[in-house]
Amino acid sequence: QFPNPFGPQPAGGAPPPAQAPMSASTGFVPDMGRRDMMNALLTGSLAGPILVLPAVLISFLVPARSGGGGGGLVAKDALGNDVKVADWIKAKGPGDRSLVQGLKGDATYLIVNDDKTLEKFGVNAVCTHLGCVVPWSKSANKFCCPCHGSQYDKNGKVVRGPAPLSLALAVRGESDGKVTLATWTATDFRTGEKPWWK
Repeated sequence: QFPNPFGPQPAGGAPPPAQAPMSASTGFVPDMGRRDMMNALLTGSLAGPILVLPAVLISFLVPARSGGGGGGLVAKDALGNDVKVADWIKAKGPGDRSLVQGLKGDATYLIVNDDKTLEKFGVNAVCTHLGCVVPWSKSANKFCCPCHGSQYDKNGKVVRGPAPLSLALAVRGESDGKVTLATWTATDFRTGEKPWWK
């Protein structure tokens, strides 16, 4: 018989009884405070997102409203700064067509008239064929798409395909000295038809 390395065994050879985690007479559980805290943390971590999720979904599904006052969206230059009417006219010459960030973030041409005033409309630079940005060709006096050869006159009316439609228009306005752009909803003066981009 080998000696027991754990010391002498109680009579009968059975190990000592294990300590019960709960006293049968008092109902005391030693770690109940910890359990309550973990349950509260779990409930809080689940409740927060569940309460916020409906608000996020509703705000995503409801269409955005336009800015108040009907003034339109302030046009931005290439650096993201607001376009100021006086500064723009001062920097550009008569007949100039330069790009700004317009409605829906699309590139839009502002047109400087011969009398150094801004035209009452802007021309969206997105080609109606496949969505290329159409550059202004001063030598040809028209917008010429480099992708597939579509051409538009000085006001954005399609004069050569494959583009099926004229370039979209935006109403050019002014608010606090800044250029604003709003959706063109009137009849398209170039074609005499209702605007297709509404």
